[in-house]
Amino acid sequence: MNIVKDITGVILAGGKSLRYGKDKAFELFRGTPLIERVISVMKEIFSEVIIITNDLDKYREFGLKTYEDIIKDVGPIAGILTGLIRIETEAGFFVACDMPFLNSRLIRYMLKEKDGFDVTVPKIGEYIEPIHAIYTKRCIPFIEEAISLKKFNIRSFFEKVSVRYIQKEEILELDPEMKSFININSPEDLRRYLNV
Repeated sequence: MNIVKDITGVILAGGKSLRYGKDKAFELFRGTPLIERVISVMKEIFSEVIIITNDLDKYREFGLKTYEDIIKDVGPIAGILTGLIRIETEAGFFVACDMPFLNSRLIRYMLKEKDGFDVTVPKIGEYIEPIHAIYTKRCIPFIEEAISLKKFNIRSFFEKVSVRYIQKEEILELDPEMKSFININSPEDLRRYLNV
């Protein structure tokens, strides 16, 4: 499979894991820390992978460039802004550090569908998956504006940019069980999904 060089893989690991109770990125899932599972899939696809985190020291062991949120305590929208400012490519594919079932086929399909759009994001019914999405640098001023207005929901700036929604039918072709978007928010989630 081709390695993608014109888009950067960005892993968001800046969350405080409040619901989990401790840093879930390093929790073992089938014998491997969640963050390592995510890094492994991302490195199969992207020549450059970076991590956005507010605890730089923890993630140095992975040998990837790591950056702190430029704006603190406003949630993942700040991680997306930071990633877009830091990457050298025009666009980044953003995922969370706690998604154990990333699907490289779906990610590559999204990469093929991104041209001409500022955001490429899965949509299932009315629900979107903004932390399994492609954003271009053209989003930066609109994200900055949203944050300045205290609109911290990621989709709050979507009306200002062009968005390609990857529909449920498209997703099912590549990920029939739709496991790509599962993330681990609690120890119960970890146990529940171990045998999925």
